[in-house]
This record gives sequence, structure tokens and C-alpha cells, in this order.
Amino acid sequence: MAKNVFGEPLIECSAKPLTGFYRDGCCNTGEEDAGLHTVCAVMTEEFLTFSKSRGNDLSTPMPLYHFSGLKPGDKWCLCALRWIEAWQAGKAPKVILEATHEKTLDFVSLQELVKFAWKRETQNKE
Repeated sequence: MAKNVFGEPLIECSAKPLTGFYRDGCCNTGEEDAGLHTVCAVMTEEFLTFSKSRGNDLSTPMPLYHFSGLKPGDKWCLCALRWIEAWQAGKAPKVILEATHEKTLDFVSLQELVKFAWKRETQNKE
């Protein structure tokens, strides 16, 4: 059973849009996943623009691949090294730690990831 960065069972990142290297909704990884799609991130306009500038356009729909394109607020399994690249450039999106695969810790510490922890905003803002 896959584990998250806390050593607990990995939870789903997103079913809509359906994410994950294996398109199972989770940031699972395996030998076939050379890009290590292990970071469950919440998309922002800033990150999508950054990713596109690096040659990975995640916002443009690609119907041939049944991909409708991502928009801010969507959750998506990112390549660990792409997230780190964005982090180093000051463009990293928030991370859902419970849905981020433990393999990510081979590249970035839990202490750093926690700084980018996504917190569900409350409905009742003052």
C-alpha cells in the first residue's frame, strides 16, 4: 500500500480532473513513472504560467489525450522535480501532504513541504 509523506496511507489527490501517473486519482509512482508524479498540488495561475514557460503546458486542453487543461484550484499530481524547480523560483503551489507520495521525501524534506501545506479555507470568512 502506498504511503504519504507522513507514512500513512496515501489518499486521493483528485478524481475531477482525474490525475496521477496511472490516472487513478492518486500520486502513486512506480518504475514506469520516470517523472515521479508524486506531489499533490493545488494549481495556481502563477504556477501554470511558470510550468508553461518551462515547456510543460498544463492549462491548454488536449482533446486527443482526453485532457481538458488545468485551471487554478484544480488538484494535480506534479513531478517532484518540477515542484522543486517552481519552489526554487518562488512559484511553488500549495501541497496536499496527505495525498503526496512518500517518495517525494527523496528530493525535498518534510520540513520544507510543510511550509507549503494546503489548508482548506473555511466558508465563513470574517
